[in-house]
Amino acid sequence: MEMFSIGEPIADTLAPDGPIETRWERRRFEAKLVNPANRRKLTVLVVGTGLAGGSAAATLAELGYRVKSYCYQDSPRRAHSIAAQGGINAAKNYRNDGDSVHRLFYDTVKGGDFRARESNVHRLAEVSVNIIDQAVAQGVPFAREYGGLLDTRSFGGAQVQRTFYARGQTGQQLLLGAYQALERQVALGRVEMHTRHEMLELIVVDGRARGIVVRDLLTGEISTEYADAVVLASGGYGNVFYLSTNAKGCNVTATWRAHRKGAYFANPCYTQIHPTCIPVSGDHQSKLTLMSESLRNDGRVWVPKQARDDRNPADIPEDERDYFLERMYPAFGNLVPRDIASRAAKNVCDSGHGVGPTGLGVYLDFADAINRLGRHTVEERYGNLFEMYERITGENPYQVPMRIYPAVHYTMGGLWVDYDLQATIPGLFVIGEANFSDHGANRLGASALMQGLADGYFVLPNTIANYLSAGPFEPIDDNHPEVVAARGDVEDRLARLLAVNGDRTVDSFHRELGQIMWEHCGMERTDAGLRKAIEQIRALREQYWRRVKVSGDAEGINQSLEKAGRVADFFELAELMCVDALHRTESCGGHFRAESQTPEGEAQRDDEHFSYVAAWEFNGADRPPVLHREDLNFEYVHPSQRSYK
Repeated sequence: MEMFSIGEPIADTLAPDGPIETRWERRRFEAKLVNPANRRKLTVLVVGTGLAGGSAAATLAELGYRVKSYCYQDSPRRAHSIAAQGGINAAKNYRNDGDSVHRLFYDTVKGGDFRARESNVHRLAEVSVNIIDQAVAQGVPFAREYGGLLDTRSFGGAQVQRTFYARGQTGQQLLLGAYQALERQVALGRVEMHTRHEMLELIVVDGRARGIVVRDLLTGEISTEYADAVVLASGGYGNVFYLSTNAKGCNVTATWRAHRKGAYFANPCYTQIHPTCIPVSGDHQSKLTLMSESLRNDGRVWVPKQARDDRNPADIPEDERDYFLERMYPAFGNLVPRDIASRAAKNVCDSGHGVGPTGLGVYLDFADAINRLGRHTVEERYGNLFEMYERITGENPYQVPMRIYPAVHYTMGGLWVDYDLQATIPGLFVIGEANFSDHGANRLGASALMQGLADGYFVLPNTIANYLSAGPFEPIDDNHPEVVAARGDVEDRLARLLAVNGDRTVDSFHRELGQIMWEHCGMERTDAGLRKAIEQIRALREQYWRRVKVSGDAEGINQSLEKAGRVADFFELAELMCVDALHRTESCGGHFRAESQTPEGEAQRDDEHFSYVAAWEFNGADRPPVLHREDLNFEYVHPSQRSYK
């Protein structure tokens, strides 16, 4: 069976040419503006209240637009951004250690394995310096040095200290800053806040995104909401793997519904596997716990040199330990990028050197740091992370090394957007992790928070005006044929899920799907494995619609029904992820094909054939997707074999 077809190339025509240092400034000048008096006539829907969505809604309302904000949590501050721990990058060069906007740009393009747009990444680096000032003005309690200056630390993929942090709670503190800015606009009546509402469909009228269909998760009521533009800030799709570091509610439905309506989905196979997570402890688990990458600043990663050595780590002498990252990558050591650290950990475990009950773990040891800096300093930097680890594992990391293993974390793929962050559907803007991002095939640590806030505070508020300058658009109501059809699709899908009345739970299907994805589309992919995964996903999806058991009804609270709709979308996404990974017969960043590696086991790119963004068009439920290629051109950071040695 044909896996996909080839369509016309796609291009981002909005990024200016010329000197890269002035492209963002020139785009802002060339874009059309909206008169302040006219902004009050324009309505924008924002789906998601994390760092990207919260900051965007607050900023757009501050500018004078009418904003309606939606989240499925009971409060905007419950968005998954709150779980980010380690820090946020910015090219401030407070350490005077050689950092600059250009170096952050260079590190990010290289870290993404040369699969990101140069224009977007440079804009991200430029804007990064403003984010810290914005957050400080909001009262975000960044860590400070003794003299009162903001403190920074190192993260993977960089040799400078550019990461600002608030102990191990950086995401939470930044989200509270965005949240209070959002709530201020709510109090002023400029933002209409809708919690416990889940977007289940995008409304497209005359080719433009004009609204959404939402379900009230408390009452079950289906309603339609209209606007002049729709902004999706609904996060990533790592939960397609079932076990991931994402909150259990994280899902792909908002972006997948938009994809089915015509928005291209770009690079879905690019999945970041985070190297620093608490290992799986048993089949009972429903999610995994992230331990911040910042721990690799002072923690040393090692395994016993002797295979299957089950001695207590304290009983293993120094000369019988393999500090494998320091050995393999002396220039960066324990601070190599996440994709490289994850594969290295997998390889030593596969060779029989893993630790812990399952053998799927490596040590992250703080003994040297405690001896060098003292326990108090280590506690100041990582205290809440150490406490969290001890609560989960029952082991005290001040006394014994942590045990860690890679786990699914961030997704670099997402809806395709142009330089203005607009999808292939006019009027649909996508920000934060929900778009295919500025990161390429791999995200460097501490750059997700940077991108979310850059998009929400500084990029989208400038670029959306170019589109809205043609508004307000013709009013629509509940009787419009497209609205009736969209609402009918939602009601039919919910009714169909409830009508199956099978003998298997939603979670049992989700867990089995996740096992297929982890086995065949996880840290290492092969041609045979991906083809097998596609067959298994199709068979399991067919079984899902015959055997899934959704208890209750569509009225009121029904979490089983909520999950059932999300897992149905995960099935379709999972197949596209495998097709994308199958067609890309190279290794790059988070996408590692076993058939494409160097003699040293490193990722082997194929720039001649795959230096492009893969933008996939939905072609109907019974027809293969269409691949549109966006060629990537590098003028300032020329592609080379990534080396961190």
